Amino acid sequence: QKTHLRSVCLQYLLYQLLNSHCFCLLKNGMGLIIFFLCAYVPRTEAGHCKWAEVLKDLERIKTSKDIDVSLYTANADEDEECQELVMRCFFLETEVIIQECRIKNCSKTQDVWNIWKNGNESFRKNELTSRKSEKCKECEEYEEKNFTEFVQNFVKVIQRDCK
Repeated sequence: QKTHLRSVCLQYLLYQLLNSHCFCLLKNGMGLIIFFLCAYVPRTEAGHCKWAEVLKDLERIKTSKDIDVSLYTANADEDEECQELVMRCFFLETEVIIQECRIKNCSKTQDVWNIWKNGNESFRKNELTSRKSEKCKECEEYEEKNFTEFVQNFVKVIQRDCK
């Protein structure tokens, strides 16, 4: 969300610049250059990992001692065509962590909530593109692991996706 906000602010500033000097800039072609810069900025921002904020929140919660839950944990080295389904499984399991945090009043509840929110937002924007392959597992088919192992694998999967 922060990356998106920076992009919007930059676009607004460029818009103001173009709007205030529109006519004189268009006469010498400079307006067209600024216009192309405005159009290009969102693409360069989108080139960054869309999971950057999730990674930051995962770093914050990974050392939490008050989250004690077993979670279905996908392997970080799952087949490439299963990557999106694996990612969805991790985000689904964060709902379990949220429920655990509500019960125990965890200190990292907001960070876990942010992970879930950012993941769902990203999936809402991008409908499921991969079809369920026979080699891809359902979330419940993965082994249950403790919270620490879950977060470690989650981080590895995101890092793999961001390459």
